[in-house]
Amino acid sequence: MVFRTVIFLCLLNLFAFSVQKIEVYAKDFYLDEKNETSVLTGNVEVKKGNDVLNSQKLVIYMKDKQPIKYIATKDAKFKIIMKDKTYHGSGDEFIYNVAKDTYEINGNAKITEMQTKKELIGDKIIVDRKNMTYRVVSKDKKPAKFVFEVKE
Repeated sequence: MVFRTVIFLCLLNLFAFSVQKIEVYAKDFYLDEKNETSVLTGNVEVKKGNDVLNSQKLVIYMKDKQPIKYIATKDAKFKIIMKDKTYHGSGDEFIYNVAKDTYEINGNAKITEMQTKKELIGDKIIVDRKNMTYRVVSKDKKPAKFVFEVKE
């Protein structure tokens, strides 16, 4: 009876605290265990659930062997799904903060909501997935741009 209880509790913990798998692909991979960083180059692809990040270079920062931040550069593009909506984005630099669940796109930042074709364009876009907020920042007196269609 005790054995069954222990097995049940182990299975319960397995399902209650399920870990989402992250898959990373690249042509070249370098790991520095001492500094807890990984550098991936060449056709980099990261998959987490339905979210996908592509770039030519990706640096992963870790703490206690867990990723805390991803910085993608060189042709950074992504696809994320939030609240049943699919977003495609691109920029010069893409930063994902794991703890905050935020995406930051720097330089030539663009996000398109695929279902409605709404677009956000600016020098910097910050997406907060937890709070479902978006911030677009532009510099050099260029305006931030929001493109959408209105039914008449």
